This record gives sequence, structure tokens and C-alpha cells, in this order.
Amino acid sequence: MKLKNVLIVVKDMERSKRFYHDLFGLELILDNDGNMILTEGLVLQDEKIWRGFVGRDIIPENNSCELYFEEADMDAFVQKLENMYPSIKYVHRLMTHSWGQKVIRFYDPDGNLIEVGTPM
Repeated sequence: MKLKNVLIVVKDMERSKRFYHDLFGLELILDNDGNMILTEGLVLQDEKIWRGFVGRDIIPENNSCELYFEEADMDAFVQKLENMYPSIKYVHRLMTHSWGQKVIRFYDPDGNLIEVGTPM
């Protein structure tokens, strides 16, 4: 058995597709009417479909998991993030851990937590 994808719930599929393309270069592989598979194994699912499956409300910014990306040029990434999405909601801005890794954490437009860090 192997892990194939990670699925996140979104309210606006086109907005989310654009967000993940703009910041991370993820491309659309398959658009299956309410489910979009992007490169790197990220799946976007329409909130209405997810709610139908689980029968529960979606809780944005629940901080129970995060998507993790690595980027060598953090200064350029932060500049791109601030230019393209000036109203992004941060958990914390660029910081350096005691072990030397630079990281930033923020929410996507639907409250999914994202961390971007320098390679370890």
C-alpha cells in the first residue's frame, strides 16, 4: 500500500486552483467535477461534496494538520506571497528555528494551514 494523495476541502475550486498554481506552481492533472487533482498529489475537493460525505461542518483554521512545502529562496517566496496575496492570514511570518531552518506559516483562502521552509 502507498499514500497516493492528500485532499483538502475548499469553497471555491477555481480560486484554490489559482492560489496553488500562483504560489507553488502546481498544475491541474484532472478536473473531475468537484475534485481537482494537482501535481505533487494535492487534491482539492468542493466543500459541498465533502460535507455530503461526512455529514459535518468544515472547520477552517483548525490547525490539526498542514501542507508542507520546501523552498530554497525564502526571501523571494515571501516577496511573491506578499505581492500576490497581500491579505493572506499568517500564523507567523518568516522566522528561523534554532536548528537554522527558515519557515513561514499561513492559511490558504479556505483556512488550510501551510508551512514553507528551507530544505533540511
